[in-house]
Amino acid sequence: MGAFLTGSAVLATLAALSVACAGAVPAVREAKAPAASAAADPSPTGRGGPLAGKVVVIDPGHNGGNAAHREEIDRLVDVITGRKPCNTIGTQTRAGYPEHAFTWDVASRLKPLLEEMGAKVVLTRPDDKGVGPCITERAAIGNEARADAVVSIHGDGAAASGHGFHVIMPGLIAGHNDAIIRPSRRLGLAIRKAYRVGTRMPYATYAGRDGLQTRTDLGGLNLSKRPAVFVECGNMRNSRDAARMSKPAFRERIATSLAAGLRQYLR
Repeated sequence: MGAFLTGSAVLATLAALSVACAGAVPAVREAKAPAASAAADPSPTGRGGPLAGKVVVIDPGHNGGNAAHREEIDRLVDVITGRKPCNTIGTQTRAGYPEHAFTWDVASRLKPLLEEMGAKVVLTRPDDKGVGPCITERAAIGNEARADAVVSIHGDGAAASGHGFHVIMPGLIAGHNDAIIRPSRRLGLAIRKAYRVGTRMPYATYAGRDGLQTRTDLGGLNLSKRPAVFVECGNMRNSRDAARMSKPAFRERIATSLAAGLRQYLR
């Protein structure tokens, strides 16, 4: 595979995506996921760029060791509106490409793009071999980092007839997340626009409306005190979405699109 876009090439691509409304999407190269760093270890600070001084938490959904530790991840935790499993296994394509590997790969591609723009980046897990962390812990990582934006990356496991992507925003839980509702919506709108332009993926046909959905049952959103969204990057059970999400070049395009949306929101 080729190398990541770096330096001025990254900034030029992201700048083009952040202002694009239609037309051709800038090309990106296939890229190899970088080596993992420790969970919640921030990237170096002090470099300049459009996101200098900003903190972004990237949450790659699920984890590679979850399936072998069901007792641990199945335990219930409080998410304010109810009790949910600590974590889940996630879905996979019919060919067996798992969601946890997809989310880790996209997160690993997104991290250096944000760092190139000067952001401090925190991942909620250090690799794709562990267990968890629980949804409560993932939310706490963003809160403790005082993140300017939290993006949780997922692939959906809906009925095979549905296709497309959608962005999930937190719904109001009075007295708990009032302060993040409006900024989370702005973040969601920025991510939706950049993802649609950058990937040309259509809005989901099976969930939400116009690529947006609001929910109050997701612990990662309910417990966040920082602006946060989930991105369902496509339906891994749909053959066309799965084919695209399984390709490294398309995952690089996803990462570049998410970076453009974050830049638009944080500028």
